[in-house]
Amino acid sequence: MLSVTLRTLRTRWATFTGSFVALSLGVALLTVTGLALASSATAPERAPERFAAAPVVVKAQDTLRVPTPSGDRTSRLAHPRPLPATTVAKLRKLGPVVTDRSFAVRVTEATAATDAPTAATDLVGHPWSTAAFAPYDLAAGRAPRTADEVAVTGDWTRPGRRLHTDRGPVRVVGTLSTRGFENAVFFTDARAARLSPSVTQVAVEADPAAVREAVGGSAQVLTGTARRLADADPGRDSEALTAMNSLFGTAGGVTAFVSVFVVASTFAFAVAQRRREFALLRTAGATPGQVRRTVLTEALAVGALASATGCVLGSHGAPRLATWAVDNGLAPAWFTIGGHTWPYHAAFWTGLLVALCGATAASWRAGRTGPTEALREAAAESGTITRGRLLSGTALLLTAVVTLGMSLAGDPADLLHRKSYISRPMLLITAAALLSPLVLRPLTRLLTWLPGPCALLVRENTAAGMRRTAALAAPVLVTVALAGSLLGATATLNRAKTTETSERTTAAFVVTPPAGTGFDAAALRRLPAVPGTQMSPTSSTSVHVLEDGVALVRSEARAAAPGPLAATTRLPLAAGSVSDLDDDSIIVNEEWQRHRVGDRVRVRLGDGTPRTLRIAAVMPTGTGDNGVYVTPHNAPGATVDRIDVALTADADPRTAATALRQALGTGNGQVLTRAEWIRATHPETRRTTRLGLLLVLGIALLYTGISVANTMVMATSERSRDLAVLRLAGATRWQVLRLTGAEALTVVAAGALLGLLVAALNLAGMAGALALLSAPVTIELPWQALGTTTAVCALLAMTSALIPAALALRHRRSIS
Repeated sequence: MLSVTLRTLRTRWATFTGSFVALSLGVALLTVTGLALASSATAPERAPERFAAAPVVVKAQDTLRVPTPSGDRTSRLAHPRPLPATTVAKLRKLGPVVTDRSFAVRVTEATAATDAPTAATDLVGHPWSTAAFAPYDLAAGRAPRTADEVAVTGDWTRPGRRLHTDRGPVRVVGTLSTRGFENAVFFTDARAARLSPSVTQVAVEADPAAVREAVGGSAQVLTGTARRLADADPGRDSEALTAMNSLFGTAGGVTAFVSVFVVASTFAFAVAQRRREFALLRTAGATPGQVRRTVLTEALAVGALASATGCVLGSHGAPRLATWAVDNGLAPAWFTIGGHTWPYHAAFWTGLLVALCGATAASWRAGRTGPTEALREAAAESGTITRGRLLSGTALLLTAVVTLGMSLAGDPADLLHRKSYISRPMLLITAAALLSPLVLRPLTRLLTWLPGPCALLVRENTAAGMRRTAALAAPVLVTVALAGSLLGATATLNRAKTTETSERTTAAFVVTPPAGTGFDAAALRRLPAVPGTQMSPTSSTSVHVLEDGVALVRSEARAAAPGPLAATTRLPLAAGSVSDLDDDSIIVNEEWQRHRVGDRVRVRLGDGTPRTLRIAAVMPTGTGDNGVYVTPHNAPGATVDRIDVALTADADPRTAATALRQALGTGNGQVLTRAEWIRATHPETRRTTRLGLLLVLGIALLYTGISVANTMVMATSERSRDLAVLRLAGATRWQVLRLTGAEALTVVAAGALLGLLVAALNLAGMAGALALLSAPVTIELPWQALGTTTAVCALLAMTSALIPAALALRHRRSIS
């Protein structure tokens, strides 16, 4: 049997080329994603940056810890409390204490430094005494000595130049060598204390054991590598790796899904074309089991060679992927591919399993027919769809419908999560691809209803070769459905969020500070003095609640006074009233476990303070942006980062806008109209998610190209006799080629229409979830992406059909 298999592979190499390329590419992608996942499983321990030379750092508690029967539950505090003054006093008795402060500084204008780079306009301010702990070295000039003097890192300016900042005009007296992790500006200690009075961490020169004894449980004592926790955003590496794992995990899953689909489709079509060959084997005495084993042995040989090739390709592609991820900001600068071996084993055996699974159904079909039946079936196809394919497609369709119904009835918000709208459509797409032969015949007839001989031939050829038609339409269906489902889901969700923002915002203007900062006290005094306006200053904060006694849930919240909030915002309330909000109450949404008006709920505020608040009103869940509202009294430590402005009846909008900008001052933020605010806050798909979706669609489109090309080459080579008949009947060479191209375009159009239908059905499920969550419902189909995908598929199909046909028509063939 092995010799028969090897001779078959050598004779019919063109038949197996598509399967080999698709499988080797799939294994290569699995190897690459597996190596990336293995290398990103754990982040290397980052060394301290700002406090690398500090003996001990004492940092205020920034983590909320809540004991439960299942252990402590932790969550990051939105507004950590400052270090207690008593703790700082105890530390001063142990040794020298250097107070650290960090605050945003924004350059609004640089005098005599018009070439200052944009990256240096957003700086981080610190007291000069902390510069020695990085350590920073003076490259030029000296240390600041007066309130209007600063020293900066980098070479974007030089000593002697004056800068206008949101903290006032300053003069650069020194520059320091950059450390690469921040653009810092150092003030005198006294000036930094006035700009940022709160103290959250200090450096101490004392014995760590004595420091721990003095601090007790009121703060964190950081030594050694733990001092990195005092740096800005110490968890950025883990967050980046989580995003990478999601990206590469999704790509690997789609690769496995599409490769199984393509390989199974290719083997099924190849077996259908070899019916006469299998009939001769059966006539010569081969049993059905021997025929099945022949097909499986061929798949095993192709799978082994393709998997080995894919592993080699993956080993070369993984480092390039790591470089691409770093260059595009998807991975930290330190990320490289490690020397892991398990991804090679996983990819190789997965590729082999995919080949065998793809060939199993085809082998059963090959061995199930008798000699006479196979010879008779070789002349004309009978049956629209096999029983196994019908049962599998129906089972998957029912599974998709049932799981969607269960989600809508139980937890419709789950359908809005990225993992759900990426993975869930696979069920319906696979079911549609398996059941597509049931609708392809009437659909192709509908597409070729025009009169004329060309339309007649296209209609009859596609109907007579339904297996060929289904094999070509299936990958087009999968690609178009994936593009419509994935991109359409993000567009639909973003449109719903934008509509929610539009319906919720009634203010004429929205005033915002520079990114990452809050309004200073002077601006908060000037803005309310603008005549003809009513303002609602709000702050970002968070609220924690313990549900079921074990789950610590964090909810994003805004702090606002109820009167101004009602005048500038139309909250979508399901129960209660905004006017009932006070310092003893809270507004929640229906996603909370307890959400009945009048109930009291135990919460932890943004600084960890426990409070029991009465529920004043309840909002629907919506798209997830209907957060929590509390009064400023219940948001200690929060700074105002947004001001909604309503106008009185007699106020002129242009005059009010001019007055607001003058009161705000240059460089202190921006005044946006309602329409500008809605456009500015329009939710964009996160860059990581967008690249992940494009990667997924790129993989699907690549596999579509392989499948379409392989199917068309095999089909056209088998139709040489049909083409010769057309030539003998009087058709010119160009007429035959036009007919071949028209057939390819018709099948692509049919596959694209089915894919569009599947995408619409998937998006209808998301629309149902939005409706149940009382969110705006508007289905958004990505027409540009769908058109581009269909055009690429059509181009691939035309090229793959016309080139083999043109080669076949170069010589006249006799008809036996």
